[in-house]
Amino acid sequence: MTDQANTAAIRKLNDALREGRDPNGCIMLTEGIRAGGEAFVRDVFKAVQAFDAFDANNDPYAEHDFGALTVEDRKIFFKVDYFDRLLTAGSPDPADPCVTIRVLTIMLAEEY
Repeated sequence: MTDQANTAAIRKLNDALREGRDPNGCIMLTEGIRAGGEAFVRDVFKAVQAFDAFDANNDPYAEHDFGALTVEDRKIFFKVDYFDRLLTAGSPDPADPCVTIRVLTIMLAEEY
């Protein structure tokens, strides 16, 4: 696979996780997000799913693996990481869903 095709595959898989279409990925919420309550968590999920403001500043590798947004006047970050199937090390190939588990972490910016 070419570098460009590899990046496109990673981006597609990251978007699927962020948009709630990846049954094999994990979504982790930090304590700060959970402390906002059920309605806040729901609003954060909706905002992360709808996020499309990827640009050279926040997405230099064009993988859609990071975003920063504001929900209810709170700055939110999300980040996708790539692990092996046992979640013990990094993925050997983030473009291959057969060897990769994606983990989306959603946090308050102040928790970073």
